[in-house]
Order: sequence, then structure tokens, then C-alpha cells
Amino acid sequence: MADAGGEIGLSELATTSGLPLPTIHRLMRTLVSCGYVRQQANRRYALGPRLIRLGESAARPLATWARPQLARLVEETGETANMALLDGDEVVYVAQVPSRHSMRMFTEVGRRVLPHTTGVGKALLADLPEDQVRALLARTGMPASTERTITTPEAFVAALRTVRERGYAVDDNEQEIGVRCIAVRVPDSPTATAISISGPAGRVTEHSTERFAPILRTVAAELSSALAGP
Repeated sequence: MADAGGEIGLSELATTSGLPLPTIHRLMRTLVSCGYVRQQANRRYALGPRLIRLGESAARPLATWARPQLARLVEETGETANMALLDGDEVVYVAQVPSRHSMRMFTEVGRRVLPHTTGVGKALLADLPEDQVRALLARTGMPASTERTITTPEAFVAALRTVRERGYAVDDNEQEIGVRCIAVRVPDSPTATAISISGPAGRVTEHSTERFAPILRTVAAELSSALAGP
């Protein structure tokens, strides 16, 4: 259901899973009664609200596993390190290790933002098919957080092409004026995950980006191995 965008019909579920339609129907009734799935007015099924609690519980150990890698990012870049997941149409921050600088950036763990305003959002969406990206943007809208925020689908899709070419994403004063962020996706993670470093625009300059991006990619690869387990 999640892979289908969060909503799917019984026949599609049966085809995708290979299970008989009566079995699918029985499973859906159980999941609806437990709150993990809800039935829409159009008779299709959507992800339910109780999954939020499961997601939050799963994110806690994920944050614990990521902490050593995030701490390494802080050590090597001097800036605050973050980890974020794509949860439905939103980005949720699940872990952070702060910079040691007196002037530093804080993003509250648990904070949810729209993907088009952030570096982690760009990193998370860059590998999705364009039609899925446009559908997400249509659902969320593209409100501006600052005058630098990308607010049209065409410009955002073009920005994602740049992310794929460079291998990293940049938030250049788009979420908050005076703050720059560099982000990469964690490859092969069990759920769409990105890590980033953020700091004052005066320190996280275009020149420093060239040094920080390879460090981020290396740490993302190590984090991918850690999440995969033995």
C-alpha cells in the first residue's frame, strides 16, 4: 500500500501480493478493525493512523544506530548533523547531533516539514519517478518558507535533476534565511532516509560544500551498512 502511494484497491492488492481475493478481503477487515488501514468512501483502502505510532517506535532505534555516524559528521565538518525519513508526503527528522559552535542550527527531532523546502527532502525525492514527485507536490502544495523556496513543480523537478547529477542536495536559504544545508540519501536503507549537515550560510559556503559532500556520501554508505545489519 505504501509503495502504491498509500491507497490501493482489493484487486490491485491481490495482484501485487499473489494472494486470493477472499484472503485479501479478510486481511483488510482485520487491519481496518485494528486501525492500521482505513477504507475510503470510494471503497479503496488507505494506510491508517495507528501506523504513525509504529513508525515513531521504529524511528527511535534507527536514531540510536545512526548516532555514531552523525557524530562523525559533526567531527569532520564542524556543523550540525541530521537524519530524516520520508513519511508519507512529509519529511520527519528522527536524529540530530549538534555542532559544537556557539552559533549552530537546531532542528527538533520529530519535526515535520514539506520536502520541497529542504535539502533532505530533495535528496529523498531525487530518485522517485517524476510523476510521483509531481503527484506529491500537488497533494502538499508548495508554500514558501522564504523568498528562496522553490514554489513551482517545474523548478523543483529541475532541481532534482541537479541533485542526481551532483550526488547531493542543497538547501540554500530555502527553509530559513541564513541557513544552508547539504544532504544525501542513505543508499539501500529499509525506508527512504537521508542525512545532512546544516549551519550558517557564512560557514556552509559553496566552497565548503565541495569538501562536505564527499564526507556525507561516505558516512551515508557506512550508515547503509550499519542499518543492513550482519
